[in-house]
Amino acid sequence: MADHLLEVRNLSVDFHTVTGTVHAVRNISYYLDRGETLAILGESGSGKSVSSSAIMNLIDMPPGKITSGEILLDGKDLLKMSAEARREVNGRRIAMIFQDPLSHLNPVYTVGWQMREALKTHGISTKQAQAEALRLFKRVALPDPERALDKYPHEFSGGQRQRVMIAMALALKPDLLIADEPTTALDVTVQAEVLALLKELQRETGMGVLIITHDLGVVSEVADRVVVMEKGQLVESGTVRDVYRNPQHAYTKKLIAAAPGKGEMHEPEAQGEPILSVKDARKSYGDFEALKGVSFDLKQGETVAVVGESGSGKSTLARILLRLEEPDGGTAYWKGKDLFTMSPGDLFKLRRDLQMVFQDPTQSLNPRMTVYQLISEAWVIHPEIMPKDKWRERVGELLGQVGLSPEHVGRYPHQFSGGQRQRIAIARALALEPQLIVCDEAVSALDVSVQAQVITLLDKLRKEMGIAFIFIAHDLPLVRDFADYVMVMQKGEVVELGTVAQVFDNPQKPYTQALLAASLDPDPDVQAASRNARLASVS
Repeated sequence: MADHLLEVRNLSVDFHTVTGTVHAVRNISYYLDRGETLAILGESGSGKSVSSSAIMNLIDMPPGKITSGEILLDGKDLLKMSAEARREVNGRRIAMIFQDPLSHLNPVYTVGWQMREALKTHGISTKQAQAEALRLFKRVALPDPERALDKYPHEFSGGQRQRVMIAMALALKPDLLIADEPTTALDVTVQAEVLALLKELQRETGMGVLIITHDLGVVSEVADRVVVMEKGQLVESGTVRDVYRNPQHAYTKKLIAAAPGKGEMHEPEAQGEPILSVKDARKSYGDFEALKGVSFDLKQGETVAVVGESGSGKSTLARILLRLEEPDGGTAYWKGKDLFTMSPGDLFKLRRDLQMVFQDPTQSLNPRMTVYQLISEAWVIHPEIMPKDKWRERVGELLGQVGLSPEHVGRYPHQFSGGQRQRIAIARALALEPQLIVCDEAVSALDVSVQAQVITLLDKLRKEMGIAFIFIAHDLPLVRDFADYVMVMQKGEVVELGTVAQVFDNPQKPYTQALLAASLDPDPDVQAASRNARLASVS
């Protein structure tokens, strides 16, 4: 038997581009044992996902090239295997959960068909595959799993699509599971359930789990050891507790310091009349009531956070407020004018004031446009904002504000990591200097240091320019740091609404209490105590 289930030795990966060679991974080494969970922590673009893609043989070559190293699975070098042998390993022995489920689910087949096909490829009968698909859909908490099998990927919310991906990856009970940001799109209760499921399956099968994440809370909940990557290099490694309590590298210290949920809570300061007043907003899809009479007010410079499970109606609310979908009832008065009955011409004039950052940047960014074109497009539509000779300079400034380099203006969306794509989407929303920004999980894909940077930027814009925010999020520590008010939604209804202090310090509803109890803490000792308390309450 080999010493370790997985051993990566001196791995280096380069990408050759028109602007030169990018050293994405530089001579990294780490190992993973059976039954162990190793977390790879680092910023977007640090090489986390590239290193895991090398294990799965998913790097496009060219432009990518593995320039050095070995990847040993039970002592056998995967890099020296034939393509046929590698295909047999992938899926049955090594499975992967991807960060962006929409890019990895076929849009023209139902998810049930895709699940069955994956199982049948590895010798499982159609009848067994159907039964196993249904069982796994139930285990990852997909609502109405029998009907879910017959749905297409676009019919699920972002969090639900991620659960489909997780079910597919776990189907063959692999020896090694690579989870690339597996809970980024999930609300806290489902995140807790999915992480608990991964640990349960790990105990049953003895599989090793390699989890790639920017979330220190996820690390503290599931990992045994952690390695930290920066700019393609491995800068620190150790047990989770040792690295958190006694970080040695400056970059690790910066990540830990940036973890949200430790600062003072906001006290609402906004004065005057609401700029947005929503009353009894309703929306149905056939027999399904997505919104059942939602009401709230928002003042200039104020932030209302909307939290709740996937499918609770958060994103539907955002879409009808911006008239991306038509409401079925209610009113939404923006400075005295009802958004729900506004004419297309009046709505066009208002688009500059109301902007949205979507949950999935892969869907919201045109793949045929460069970063420069994506951001400056706003000024093509609203040319009165800025003269054309200032566009390039302003695009560079916006990229710098969200933690990207002005040198990125000529790249396309597919050339960025998931977190970097989301930063581009935020820069695009800021280009029009709007009065209201609806953020639909806008920072969920960002690592903690850039997340802190973006939240600081949004807070600065709120104070200096009076921008108001509707902040849809599942990251409760982040909500605690940024919002003035918290609106908790469940099954299309508002179950609790109050200031951050009221909701976090004295939640009234059992559902709110469950959300807060499921929230993860970056401190492994605090998280262990929370986990033990949950287990004690269940038993």
